[in-house]
Amino acid sequence: MAGSTPASPSVDPVAEIGAVIRSEHVPPWLDAWRKFRRHKLAVTSSVILGTIILAVIVGPWLWPVPINEIDFTARLAPPSPKHPFGTDDLGQDLLARMIYGGRISLAVGLAAMLVAIIVGVVVGAIAGISRGPVDAALMWVTDLFLSLPQLPLLLLIIYLFRDVLKDAFGVEMGVFILIVVVIGGLRWMPVARLVRAQFLSLREKEFVEAAHALGASRMRQVVRHILPNAMGPVIVAATIDVAAAIIAESTLSFLGLGFPPDIPTWGRLLFDAKDFLDYAPHWALFPGAAIFITVLTINFIGDGLRDTFDPRRVL
Repeated sequence: MAGSTPASPSVDPVAEIGAVIRSEHVPPWLDAWRKFRRHKLAVTSSVILGTIILAVIVGPWLWPVPINEIDFTARLAPPSPKHPFGTDDLGQDLLARMIYGGRISLAVGLAAMLVAIIVGVVVGAIAGISRGPVDAALMWVTDLFLSLPQLPLLLLIIYLFRDVLKDAFGVEMGVFILIVVVIGGLRWMPVARLVRAQFLSLREKEFVEAAHALGASRMRQVVRHILPNAMGPVIVAATIDVAAAIIAESTLSFLGLGFPPDIPTWGRLLFDAKDFLDYAPHWALFPGAAIFITVLTINFIGDGLRDTFDPRRVL
């Protein structure tokens, strides 16, 4: 008919919705990265922490000074081009000892974190998926460990067993294993309670019930469906445990129960410098700043990861 408007082409609403979903769908890792990079402090902290890790790894090649080389003519020397971080009471170069000590301090933090996370995830997963006496018994053990005074217990265990492990594995490796196991063994409880709470919530979700209805075994439900969805808070807890382990190792070294004097760590350097603060403040300044900056950056990264994995927070 004259004057009639042409009919508009038909539009399939299902196709439009599918196109929108495809355009907005991104891989989970990419979505997490987009959220994380909007947390400026966390990104900046990641760069700083990465620089520290790179420095302690490649530092011995860039600054090849023996950590135990004694030079009495340069005792307690302030920072200079020859000794950028100064020297200690034996004339040993503090930059070389800082680099070597950073390797040990960071390795202790990461290894103790892995021990705490593995034990905590296993205990929390078993408690969260079980019902009745198993859950009650595991939570009783967890509460028992939480009630123990950690620092006195830490000092007692290291004092009793350090000589045994030194004879079995050598001085450096024996002390390293003991400190890692003890620190990690006393920090798994918060992780276990966190994982248990996640499991108690997730095991009632529809996708877990659907997997159970389709005949999935209990182990498959845990490994394929529950545990991956519970790892966000665990990753955040891991960053906190790294910082706590570094501080614990520094405390042990400062109290004289960590590594021996010829094996420098940041905590050990602080312990050795405590009697020379009036004459050589640089001796304590650099290891103290390294511990402070490392722990601070790890905590900021943990804040960024918490916001990234929190589904209730929109970044």
